[in-house]
Amino acid sequence: MRRLLALVCATMFVDTALFGAIIPLVPELTSGYALSKAEAGLLVAGYGAGAMVAGIPGGMVSARVGPKNAVVVGLLLLAGSSVAFAFAGSPLTLGLARFAQGLSSALTWAGALAWLVARVSRERRGAVLGTAFSFAVVGFVCGPFVGGIAAFVSIRWTFVGCSVAVAALALTASRQPSAGVEALDLRAVRRALSDRAFVAALWLSLLPAFAFGMFDVLVPLALDDAGHGAATITIVFVVAGLTEAVVNPIAGHVSDRRGRLAPIRFGLAASTVVAALLAVATAPWALILLLVAAAITFGSFYAPGISLVSIRAERAALSQSLGFGVMNTAWALGALLGPLLGGSLAHGVGDGGAYLLTAAVCAATFLVLAIAAPGRMQTA
Repeated sequence: MRRLLALVCATMFVDTALFGAIIPLVPELTSGYALSKAEAGLLVAGYGAGAMVAGIPGGMVSARVGPKNAVVVGLLLLAGSSVAFAFAGSPLTLGLARFAQGLSSALTWAGALAWLVARVSRERRGAVLGTAFSFAVVGFVCGPFVGGIAAFVSIRWTFVGCSVAVAALALTASRQPSAGVEALDLRAVRRALSDRAFVAALWLSLLPAFAFGMFDVLVPLALDDAGHGAATITIVFVVAGLTEAVVNPIAGHVSDRRGRLAPIRFGLAASTVVAALLAVATAPWALILLLVAAAITFGSFYAPGISLVSIRAERAALSQSLGFGVMNTAWALGALLGPLLGGSLAHGVGDGGAYLLTAAVCAATFLVLAIAAPGRMQTA
C-alpha cells in the first residue's frame, strides 16, 4: 500500500507541477505575444479544456484497460505534450500543447485515484485521498518554481527535462502490480447523477478549480503591474501552495471523523469572505496575504469532495474510474471557466468584478447546502 501511495503521489505531483509551471510565464507570454487578459486566460485554460473533453472518456478507458495502464498511457502523453510545449512557437501551438497536457491529466487522475481506492478501506479513504491530493498541491507549488527556472534559463530545455522525468515515472508505474479492470455500466452514471450528494461532490471539485484558475491569471498579472517579476510571483504561489498542501490531509482526516460537511461548511463561509476581500484589495501585500488565505479556504473542499465522490459512486454501483472521470470533467470545467471568465471579467469591469462573482457563488453554495440539509453528505 505504501509503495502504491508513493507512486500515486508522484504521479499527481508531476501532473500538477506541469499544470502550474505556466503561472510565472503568464506575464512573459502575454507581453511576448501581445495577448489581452482574456487571451492569456484562454492559454491558461487550455489545460482545463483538455481535461474536460477527456474526463469521462478517460474514466471509461481506465475502467476498460485497468487503472495501471491508464496511468502509464497518461504519463507518456504528458511527456510528449511537454516536449510539444517546449518547442511551440505561437499562441496556438502553446494552447494545443496545454490541451494535450489536459488530456493526459484525465487519464492519470482517473487511473491513479481508482488504483488507490481499490487498496484502501472506506474508513481511511478521506485521509489517504487527502494525502495523495496534498502531493498534487505540492506539485502545483513546484510548478511555479519550474516555470520560474524556465523564465530565467530556458523554457525549451526546462520542459524537455521535465518530459524525461515523466517518462521515467511511466516506466516505474509499468512495473507495478495491476489493479485489474472494473465493470463498466454506463447506466450507473445516470444513477450517480440522480444522487444529490454525488452532484454536490462534483460541484465541490468545480468551485475551487474555478477560483484557483482565476487566481492563476489575475494575481500574476496584478503583481507584474505592481512591478514584481517572475521570482516574486513564484515565491508567492509556492507559499500559497504549501499552505494548501498542509490543509488537505487535515481536511480529509476531519471529514473521516466528523462527516464530509464539517470542512466543507468552513471552506464555503471563509472562501466567501476571502473572495470579497480580494475584490477590494489594492496593495500587493494584501493580495499576497489573501491568496494564501484562499489556499486554506478553497483548498479545504478537495479532500472531502473527492472522498464523497468515491463513496457515492460506490453506492450507485459506478466504477471508481468512471466516477473519478466524471469528477475530472467537473474539475476541468472549473479550471476552464476560471481563467476564461476571470480574464474576460477583469478585462471588462476590472479584477474586483471577477472576485465578487466568486464570493457570490461561494455564498450561494453555502446557502443551498444549509437549506437542503444534505444528510447523505454528513453520514457518507
